[in-house]
Formats: sequence, structure tokens, C-alpha cells
Amino acid sequence: MKMRSYIALSLQKSRKFNQGFTLTEILIALAILGVIAVFAIPKLLVSSQNQQKIAQTKEVAAMVSGAFQTAKAAGIVNANTRPRDLTPYMNYVAVINDGTVVDAIPGVASNTCNASSFCLKLHNGGMLWFQNWQFGGTSSLYTIEMSYDPDFANNTTSTADGPLKAVQFTLYYDGYITSRANTKPHSCNIWDCTGLEPVSTADPSWFQW
Repeated sequence: MKMRSYIALSLQKSRKFNQGFTLTEILIALAILGVIAVFAIPKLLVSSQNQQKIAQTKEVAAMVSGAFQTAKAAGIVNANTRPRDLTPYMNYVAVINDGTVVDAIPGVASNTCNASSFCLKLHNGGMLWFQNWQFGGTSSLYTIEMSYDPDFANNTTSTADGPLKAVQFTLYYDGYITSRANTKPHSCNIWDCTGLEPVSTADPSWFQW
């Protein structure tokens, strides 16, 4: 008799602990998860996309740096070297000089790919725009510049004002490369040697060097 009572009590406790969630509780939990998803998923997607673009941008900077080092080893780097002189050592799809408009850095509306300041269409879908400037000197503070528009393939307007603004690369005569927001104090180029200081707002908000 005692054994039967013990078994009955055990079964009763088992039923009590195995009742599970009610439909109301499940619906409340799903509603909470839905609210979290609405706010969290878009941010995660944007963060993931930005990280991908940052990686692509740094790969392009590495390509530019490698092209410069190869050109320097070939003995063709001097005070008159322009960004366009590095193109033989770069990997790209096509030269664009037909007036195509690409994104510029924040604060600048756009850049135009033309005969003097042409662009390179890259395999990752971005566009590298060359300023038609030369070093102008051979000290370690002399620079040439170029801008990379990572989302050119996604631009849908003639102004090329895509969701991601371009990153400007500053390449120094000693081979050092950085973004416009991180330039060395008193940097110099052929047009302005009065002290090109870093400009924190020159890098787009999505980019981190």
C-alpha cells in the first residue's frame, strides 16, 4: 500500500513539473523576441557590412602600398611621381575616364573620373580615384592622394552619393600610407606645404583605420 502511494505521489510530481509553458507564456516570449529582433538584426547587418567594407578598403590600401614599393624598387619613384604612375603594379578590371562620377570623402560632393584624374574599377566592385597631384618633394612628409569608393557598384544616382562615402588614402614618399583623418602633422604636397593637418571628419563614419 505504501509503495502504491509513493508511486502515485511521484507521478503527481512528475505531471506537475512536466506541464510546460502555457500558450500565453509562449506568445509573450515570441513577442519579446520579435521586438528584440526588430532592433538588433538591422544593427548587426549594418555592422557586418561595415566590417566587410573596412576589410576591403584596407586590402585596397595594401595594394596601393605594394604598388608603391614595387615602383620604388624599380627606381621610378621621384618628386614628380603621381598616383597614376603606380597603376602598372596594381590589379584592376578597367581604367575609367569617361566622366563617371564616384563618391568623395565626407564634405566633398563627388569626384569625376576623367583623363587627368581617372579611376580604376576594381574586382571587389569599388572604384579607386586618383588625384592628379605629384609628390612635389622627396622628404618623408610629401604625399600623393587617392580615394576609394567601396560601394560604387551600388550607386543608383548620377551624383554617386552612395550610402558609404569614400576613404582618402594619403601615401607618403617613404611608403607610409594612412587615411586622411590620420595623416602626419605638417604633411605636404605639391599644392599645399603650409601644414596639412589630420582632419578627423575626413574619414566616413563607417570607417576605422
